[in-house]
Amino acid sequence: MKKILIINGHPNPDSFNFGIAESYKKGAETSGVIIESITVASLNFNPNLKFGYQKRTELEPDLVESWEKIKRADHLVWVHPVWWGGLPAITKGFIDRLFLPRMAFQYRENSVWWDKLLKGKTAHIITTLDQPSWYYRFLYGRPSVNQLKKSTLEFCGVSPVKVSYIGIIKGSEEKQRKKWLEKVYNFGVRNL
Repeated sequence: MKKILIINGHPNPDSFNFGIAESYKKGAETSGVIIESITVASLNFNPNLKFGYQKRTELEPDLVESWEKIKRADHLVWVHPVWWGGLPAITKGFIDRLFLPRMAFQYRENSVWWDKLLKGKTAHIITTLDQPSWYYRFLYGRPSVNQLKKSTLEFCGVSPVKVSYIGIIKGSEEKQRKKWLEKVYNFGVRNL
């Protein structure tokens, strides 16, 4: 049975991103998959990778549990807003602390190449914007997507990685938000 992990990277539980994550979950539940969730903001951990890769920082219990969920999952669904072109700080810290050498990837000795330790997993990034997606893509080069999709997930072997933009959130009305939630519900139904 397919295992889906929903990772909500928005720090505010009253945000529309929480509605998106819940809508995806409800849709996925209709297809009989196993669903787990991580709400990054509710985890108890230090998001600062204090020593980089020079010295190991022990993982807090919430990060250990999160990594076990990531390892179990076949499909990772990342829900997050774009802030200043990137991920919220807490979500970036979550990635910094967990996607480590010997866990998510492994550098090869005396080589510029690396082994991708998360092969066999797929992902879907659902991100909210306060600007048109075409504007974010063509004017700014979609930095959050480059960071999460290319420089993190694909770097570690996750492929394919689908990206969906939801927005313009700022100033959106209830009718439009319901349409977005229905769209995300259908992503869940189809396990996208």
